[in-house]
Parts: sequence; C-alpha cells; structure tokens
Amino acid sequence: MTTVAEALQLAIKQLTVAGDEHDAQIDANWLLAHVLQKNLAWLRAFPDHVIAAADAERFAGWVVRRCLGEPVAYITGRQGFWTFELDVTADTLVPRPDTELLVETALDLLDESAHRVVDLGTGTGAIALALKSEQHAWQVLATDIDPASLALAERNAQRLGLAIDLQESSWLRELTGKTFDLIVSNPPYIRADDPHLTGVGVRFEPPRALVSGVDGLDAIREIVAAAPTHLNDGGWLALEHGYDQGEAVRALMLEVGLRNVETRQDLGGNERVTLGTKG
Repeated sequence: MTTVAEALQLAIKQLTVAGDEHDAQIDANWLLAHVLQKNLAWLRAFPDHVIAAADAERFAGWVVRRCLGEPVAYITGRQGFWTFELDVTADTLVPRPDTELLVETALDLLDESAHRVVDLGTGTGAIALALKSEQHAWQVLATDIDPASLALAERNAQRLGLAIDLQESSWLRELTGKTFDLIVSNPPYIRADDPHLTGVGVRFEPPRALVSGVDGLDAIREIVAAAPTHLNDGGWLALEHGYDQGEAVRALMLEVGLRNVETRQDLGGNERVTLGTKG
C-alpha cells in the first residue's frame, strides 16, 4: 500500500536523476494529480491518502515515460494555455507560454467588432480558441494541413463551447478569395540542423510543426508573401518566430509592403512576435 507522500517521494527521486530537482517536483505532483483526478491542493492536504493499486501502477508507468523525456502534456493528454486546458496529442505541438504573447498582441490590434480572423497551422486550436474566448464577435477560422490536428482543434472547441470555423489548408494556399482583418500564426521556425531538435522533450513532437528549412524561415516566407492578398485594408499580420529571427521577419514584411512593422519581446526579453499592417 502506497500513500500520496510515498509515491511522490519515490517519483521525485526517479525524475531528479533524469532531470533537475525543481522540475521533478512539479512533474511528479502534476502527474499524480492527473492520475487521481485531483488538484495540487488536494495532494498537499491529504499526503497520507492510500492510493489504489491500479492508480499506483499507472502513476509509476507515467513516471517512467517522463524519465524518458516524453512531455507531460502527451502523458496526461492535457495542457494549460491562456485561461483553459486543451486536449493534446502527439499529432500536435505542445502549446507553450511564449505563444500567449501572440494572443495578447492580436487582441491589441482589433476592437470588439465582428472582424474576420484566421489562425494558420492551428494545431490544438490554442490561438484561435484563446482569441474567440476573449472576443466572441470575431469570426475566427482555424486552419491546418493535418486532418488529425483539425479534429483535435474541433474537439477542443466543442469541449470549451467556443464556435470557430475549421478548414484544411497549407498556410494560405487553400483560402483563395478569402480576406481577413487579422492573420496570426505560430508556424514552424526551427532550422533543420538545430541541435535543440535532439532535446529530451522536443524529439517527441512532430517535426512538421517544428522544422522549416535550412534557416527556419520557409513557412514564414510563404505566409508573409501571400498575406497581402488575404488582408483587408488596415488588416494585420502577426507571427511568432525564433528569438534570433526578428530582424529577418521584419525585412520580409517590409519587402511585401506591410507598414508599421514592429517586433515584441517575450518575458525573457527575446524578440518573439513580429507584426505589420496592410495599407
């Protein structure tokens, strides 16, 4: 028979060997909370609670998977983003806190009117759903080239009760004739030879959602080149990118005639989101 405290103590020891002690404590608590379907406060309040054998076995298996580097979001099937939790699968990138800057930026650009907005490469639907949750009048379209990702985004939309449209498309290619007041995207932007691709967690994520050519800018180039055709006058393009790509993305936007081009920094002081407007 194993108590909450005993299970956590053993898990933290195992995870510390695989990583660092701080992350080990966070991961162990988060995994056990999901197994028991309780919150973190409950774990702290009931350290002597005896865990059922089946739950203890499941928790032990999850700890092993985490020790091997699998992201917690893939193990639990859930990831927090913005003000909600999303269902997550290995078909999509795990939503990251840095991407919330893109959401904040987008919300700054338009008022509460019924604007037309598109989120390219939506994955879990994180960006599109965050925008819709804040601006219910916005007509939000979420696109992805991967049918499994679109199905996941639709499932998240239904569970959260947020009405967005979904369409299969490779960036803007299948959106012929459609124009928007705002185009947002967190496209792949990692170089093909980037050593971080062999990192513990990243190697579990789909390469198509991470890698974008020799310099990491292939997807961004395509989006920026096509954006003016799909932007209404006064419409905005806002893109997340790598910490060292701000200058290059600004240059691409200026080349296609976008104005008021600027880059915003994330909480770490890194250039993370670049935006520009048409007209």
